[in-house]
Amino acid sequence: MDVLTSDPASVKIEQSLNILRSIGVPLRDYTKRRQERVAKALLAVGHLQPHMPWTEAQSFFDGGPNPVTTREIIRFWNTHYGEKLADSSYDDVRRKDLIILEEANLVMRSAANPAADTNDGTRGYAIPEESLSLIRSYGNESWEEQLRLFRQNNGVLADRLSKAREFRMVPVKLPSGETYNLSPGPHNQIQKAIIEEFLPRFSKGAEVLYLGDTSRKVLHIDAEKLRSLGIAEPSRDTMLPDVLAYDEEQEWLFVIEAVHSSNPIDRIRHLALRRLTKNATVGCVFVSAFMSTSTFGRFSKSISWETEVWIVDEPDHMIHFDGEQFLGPH
Repeated sequence: MDVLTSDPASVKIEQSLNILRSIGVPLRDYTKRRQERVAKALLAVGHLQPHMPWTEAQSFFDGGPNPVTTREIIRFWNTHYGEKLADSSYDDVRRKDLIILEEANLVMRSAANPAADTNDGTRGYAIPEESLSLIRSYGNESWEEQLRLFRQNNGVLADRLSKAREFRMVPVKLPSGETYNLSPGPHNQIQKAIIEEFLPRFSKGAEVLYLGDTSRKVLHIDAEKLRSLGIAEPSRDTMLPDVLAYDEEQEWLFVIEAVHSSNPIDRIRHLALRRLTKNATVGCVFVSAFMSTSTFGRFSKSISWETEVWIVDEPDHMIHFDGEQFLGPH
């Protein structure tokens, strides 16, 4: 932004964004509109109008005005920062804008009444004293020192969020002993069960050759081994199943889909997977894996013949769809 040609409101918003970036708020994770609203939320809680210097930021904890409510924040935006929002948008301000500032320790909620209910319309927000010192120093010679102290005491929000995400990851141990972290979510919980529960029960030491991930797509792949079995190395457009595992003793390649909300092995998917494995030098076993019988029930009529179904909640059993034999290649 060219601050020489921008209006005072735009300059103030950009400066607010600079503060957020400096303390490690991961702004790139948010849309441009969300970034702007978070920046304006900081300005509103600090009672900073466009023409005011940062040194005039105010807080209830420093003898300033009472904590501001979300409705008051909206009115502040409408009056000073060109918004035209209805008071009814107050819940979005709390859940989507202020929550980021709270996690960054720039804003404290329920400042005047810590016992206020979460949905209490009078719940107020104010800047804690430590953060107030940082904000007031923006643009002057003490900024770098205040920033250092703030980061020393509070850490970097992006790092904390990353660690929280890692804590929620789904660890899965392959038969080889290798351990990977799957992204959190029910789909990957099914994949974990496939590796740790299904394969030990229904294979004789199957080796996982491919493991997908809902976030990172390819988590583990043994391309050389797949090629040796006649499975071409996947291209960007290849829709691989969630798990490929090879049982060398039985010469079976398990082709497994984890089904949470979509993509069981129906006739169309079965046809695509057969094309993928058409040059396979071993027999292929196609399996749809579900977390529960109720989830399976929603898809049961679409499951393709000559495939298998496994349910995490009933791990010792398989459901066989037709064919001249039970579990095995067709």
